[in-house]
Amino acid sequence: MGRLDADGQAGATLRSVMACFPTGVTVVTTRDAQGAPMGLTVNAFTSVSLEPPLVLICIGRSTGSHDRLIASGGFAVSVLSEGQADIARRFARQPSDGRFEGVAWWQTPSGNPVIEGVTAWLDCSIEEVMEAGDHTIILGCPQSCGSSDTPALLFHRGALTSVRP
Repeated sequence: MGRLDADGQAGATLRSVMACFPTGVTVVTTRDAQGAPMGLTVNAFTSVSLEPPLVLICIGRSTGSHDRLIASGGFAVSVLSEGQADIARRFARQPSDGRFEGVAWWQTPSGNPVIEGVTAWLDCSIEEVMEAGDHTIILGCPQSCGSSDTPALLFHRGALTSVRP
């Protein structure tokens, strides 16, 4: 291992290294300007602050739903449970048409969709948007949230898996 730019493959090298770090798998959802539900699989999600409560998600700027998500003013995060690998794959595919077909979900008071059966969920207002490389960091303030005892779905070394406590 050496410098990231040594072989001109910085992106591929960083991706390989980051694959060693297990992450939770989420589906980030909102509604578009016409009120239709939209969502995408995101594993770049983390808590930022407890006071005030803040979380962040990172979305690729080339993602088809990028601009619509930011314009919506808010989003929900569904932390997928171990049995929801198919949902993770469905919301990761392109194009985004039909992602909600056959998927059970409910609506938060703010109108954002939350996938049924998830480990946890948060409904957030967008507080700040920052460009960072080829992604956008979206800082959200949770307005409501909930959790269950269901083990979470994880992404590790390119595979979807889970860990039981």
